[in-house]
Amino acid sequence: MLGIIDQIFINKYAQGLTSIETFKMLFSNFKIEEKRDYLEEIVSLIIQSKPKNEDIDLAINESGLRPTFTPCVLLRKGIAKHSLMKLINLPESELEKTLILLMNLFKIAYTRRFIEEKNNPGKWWYWDLSQPNIEYEILKDHS
Repeated sequence: MLGIIDQIFINKYAQGLTSIETFKMLFSNFKIEEKRDYLEEIVSLIIQSKPKNEDIDLAINESGLRPTFTPCVLLRKGIAKHSLMKLINLPESELEKTLILLMNLFKIAYTRRFIEEKNNPGKWWYWDLSQPNIEYEILKDHS
């Protein structure tokens, strides 16, 4: 399971506060099973963010990946958890593309929820992470 710092980091990406390049560097240092575990956690976050089928083409577009790449072709089959899990089981050479694609799908679904839930006191993951001391407050509550 992702630690609180990892969750904050992923939510910062969804809020446009960090780049995919940072994730690619982190991901490249993982062993194969760590990569699959990390992607599985991202899939869980995607499902919680309630993506819509119309998010698929936008995610592919935003990712900058060619629509003919295997992860993109598989994503077009649907956003149900079992479909997303198929991306995680691709060969290792496809996993960075999968990371990029899933992070973009998450960002799209998250953004929609962020607008609805922004600063909800019971859901820190929708707090504005660009604000000073917000991370400190989250970490303080989870220590």
